[in-house]
Amino acid sequence: MNLLALSISHNSAPVEFREALFLQKEEIDEFIAKAKGNILSEGLVISTCNRTEIYGLPAAPEISFDHILKFLLNQKPVPKIKNEHFKNYFSREAVNHLFRVITGIDSMLIGDNQIYHQVKDSFLISEKNQFAGFLMKKLFDAAIKTGKRAISESEISEGAVTVSYAAVQLVEKIFSNLSKKSALVIGAGETGEIAAKHLKERGIGKLSITNRTIERAEKIAGKLNAKIIPFADFKEYLPKYDIVISATRSEGLILNKDDIQLMMKKRNFIPTVLMDIAVPRDIDPASKEIDYVFYNDIDSLNIIVEQNLAKRKDEIPKVEKIIEEEVSTFFNWYNSLEIAPTIKDLRDIFENIRSEEISKNKNRFNSEDHEKLEIITKRIINKILHNPTVELKKLTERGNNSDEAEMKISIIRELFGIGRDSAKSEDEDNI
Repeated sequence: MNLLALSISHNSAPVEFREALFLQKEEIDEFIAKAKGNILSEGLVISTCNRTEIYGLPAAPEISFDHILKFLLNQKPVPKIKNEHFKNYFSREAVNHLFRVITGIDSMLIGDNQIYHQVKDSFLISEKNQFAGFLMKKLFDAAIKTGKRAISESEISEGAVTVSYAAVQLVEKIFSNLSKKSALVIGAGETGEIAAKHLKERGIGKLSITNRTIERAEKIAGKLNAKIIPFADFKEYLPKYDIVISATRSEGLILNKDDIQLMMKKRNFIPTVLMDIAVPRDIDPASKEIDYVFYNDIDSLNIIVEQNLAKRKDEIPKVEKIIEEEVSTFFNWYNSLEIAPTIKDLRDIFENIRSEEISKNKNRFNSEDHEKLEIITKRIINKILHNPTVELKKLTERGNNSDEAEMKISIIRELFGIGRDSAKSEDEDNI
């Protein structure tokens, strides 16, 4: 299989190069429009914050990884980037790599199931642009199946592996029904935004955001249909919230023990969860001494994250086994595409030889023996080709070594001249 894959990711390049090569959806559309038929006959482009990868079948035999890389950098110039910032994968390695990507075991955060949806979206973009041909559609089905198996048959995506997600998961353990609860997220940076998104996904009843820069708070609030609280006045609103998640970049505490004590009095000591995911801390850790306050900081949440990461790492061998099975299944299918025509072509060659020789020599036999001659010679051909046919079919059943299958198919086609026109020599006619 002449499948090429070019990758730049967190495994091969620093963040500045990955960010520089990130392709927006419109840029992917433009890349496909220019690449289709010129560089690749069909393919797939994946671009996330941590990777940009191009998979495809070369549009011409001379197209190589270097051509794809040059084409990409012409579309998206990146000064000082080097060849060593990219990794190349060919044939089985390319399929195996794609399956590792979609299952999340190649992600910066092991088991990141967001990549599953990102790869799926990338395939849909290829289909929309008529860039997904027969092979890529089959590869898409195989990749999706592999991703689903990893999710359902392993715990590779179980447990929070970011502090923001860990905070929300812990909140869920304290309050089983978030739809009746209200939450305030203090700080609208990346950490705060992720926490707010997780709360929204978990069905929080009321969500509010406060931030020193109102524009940033407005941007996130617009996405999540959240309310904005003025940062200068947010302490006055604290008693209204069952959950407070703080993730600012303040150099010191923004909430001391007295602030929390006053909040709890105004709440009549209705239980409250405080999640301090800021570095340095935003909320006085002494707040946990107050009755009905459930307090966690970055240190306790990091312990949860590390435990979950360890569990996910333990699941990698299980996912790798799934990938190995699905790669073999995919190449069984692919090899069958070559084996079926090879068997047919091989039989056609022998049948042509048989029929030619019968035509040349049947006048040497009585007319009543012609039918017997046909039957006997066909039986001879069938017996000669029986074992080669059985062995070729076994290649699709074994499937563990696609290189072996490709080699045997190639040898047979070469030995018998399948796929090329060859004039018979006079010696052949005289045998």
